[in-house]
Amino acid sequence: MAAQMDPDAVAKAFVEHYYSTFDNNRVGLGGLYQEASMLTFEGQKIQGVQSIVTKLTSLPFQQCKHNISTVDCQPSGPASGMLVFVSGNLQLVGEEHALKFSQMFHLMPTPQGSFYVFNDIFRLNYA
Repeated sequence: MAAQMDPDAVAKAFVEHYYSTFDNNRVGLGGLYQEASMLTFEGQKIQGVQSIVTKLTSLPFQQCKHNISTVDCQPSGPASGMLVFVSGNLQLVGEEHALKFSQMFHLMPTPQGSFYVFNDIFRLNYA
């Protein structure tokens, strides 16, 4: 079923869900990862659901708002995976200026017909 989905529609729906969850209930992101999943956050590699959730929930800010500028996607390999590249602004509560960021997701299909995050790379973009 996943192979028949429109990649752009899947990417858009995933991005909306991911950042809404990040902004409102960060611990809820755990369901998007599996034990083999890896997050590289500002160069630090983290593997496994619990380690990734621990990293994301221990960031030095509690509240934020992602404003997405671009979402690009490509089908990836014979296993019907997808690459999703996101750029945008991250507004932290109490901060005047937003931070620019880029994030890349490698999504892989689940047997249930949805997707999980196999790889996740996040970087702030400094001017």
